[in-house]
This record gives sequence, structure tokens and C-alpha cells, in this order.
Amino acid sequence: MNTQQQKPAVTDCIAKQTSIKARNIMSKKTVGVLILAAIACGISWAQGDSVADKPGNTLASADIPTADLKASAPTSAPAYIIGAQDTLHISVWKESDLSATLPVRSDGMISLPLLNDVQAAGLTPMQLAADLTLKLKRFVAAPRVTVVVTQMNSQRVYVLGEVVHTGPVLLIPGMTVLQALATSGFSQFANTKAIYILRSERGDQQRLPFNYKQVVRGEAMDQNIVLKPGDTIVVP
Repeated sequence: MNTQQQKPAVTDCIAKQTSIKARNIMSKKTVGVLILAAIACGISWAQGDSVADKPGNTLASADIPTADLKASAPTSAPAYIIGAQDTLHISVWKESDLSATLPVRSDGMISLPLLNDVQAAGLTPMQLAADLTLKLKRFVAAPRVTVVVTQMNSQRVYVLGEVVHTGPVLLIPGMTVLQALATSGFSQFANTKAIYILRSERGDQQRLPFNYKQVVRGEAMDQNIVLKPGDTIVVP
């Protein structure tokens, strides 16, 4: 083989080796680019997580302060306390002879078959049901008692004196002196500066002043107290 025939073969060999080297270099570059891209994505995700963990950058549901959540939570109303003259319906499951609708006497007691007199005033319906359940276990196997207040006659206050409508006023939870007087109205001779509330506390009689003119002007608001069952408002 002469020299001229060997040159094309050598040239082809060099070209092939050059092409292989070029492809290897490109492959290495591609792998390098992919590695750099993966690192960059990892950094970006880490930054995103750290930002999300910072206060003020969490989800919308977590943006509400804990205090606001507590403030927005509904507050439960105070349990009703049974009083004299209330009417109760007491039901004993599968025991119709022991179920009854009856009033609470002035001494705070109720009378039931088998149990005779039972204290009811001063208890909530749930407390009375638990007490009756305990007492009935001597006579009934696994008694189930339900107590429902059908008439709330004990929750009343009284308005007397120079008013258009005298007598008892049904006491709504949270009712104030001003609200009770709004249902009664004043006569033309009413001395609205000298109104007072009579209240019995543990056997002691209290006299609490109420100046209507000051209260409606936004003054002496501490006199506009929340009424309790049995309070008597006197308008001289």
C-alpha cells in the first residue's frame, strides 16, 4: 500500500476519534448542567420551605392569631338554674308510672313516686337528672332520667311604683335595670332620679340606687346592673 492510500485511512481515523471526544465532552457538559440545575432547584425549595416556616408567611388558615381564634370561639351560655314555681317534666325511660310534669314548690322541692320529696331548686336540669338517676337505682335497673324545664316561672323580676305596667317581668339572661324599665314605662309623677332596686342576698336586704336620667346620658353606668331572679325595681 502506497503513502497516498494510507492518508485517507489516517484522516478517517482521526476524524472518528475527534467525534468520539466531542461527544464525550458534550455528555460531560450535559451531566454537569443537569447537576447544577438540580442543586439550584434544591436551594430554591429549601428557601421556599424556610420562608413558609417564618411567621407571617404560613398558609392563610394559620395567619389568624391564636387570641383571635379564642375570641371568635362561641361562648357557652350559663346553665339554667331551677327555681321555685318552675314547671318540670321528668321522664324515666320505659317507666311511665315514674314520669310526671310537676311544679317546683316554694320550698324548692318536688314530689315523685317512690322518692317522695326531692330537692330541685338550685340545681341545673342535668344535675337534677343525675340525682334522680342515682336515687332510682334502688328501684329500677339502669334508669335513664330526662329533666326538661317547661315553664321558667322563677326567672322573674318585679317593677313597682310610678310605672304604667306594674308586676312581674320575665327575666331574660343578661337583662339590665334599664331594659326592665323599658317594658314598664313611667307615669307622669315618676321620680326617675331616685329609682332603687331591692335585692335579697343570703338573707340580707340590699338597696341599690339607679338614676335613670344619668344612665340614659351614659353616666353612672355602674348603676345599670344585671338583674337577678327576685329583684324588685321601685320607682318612687
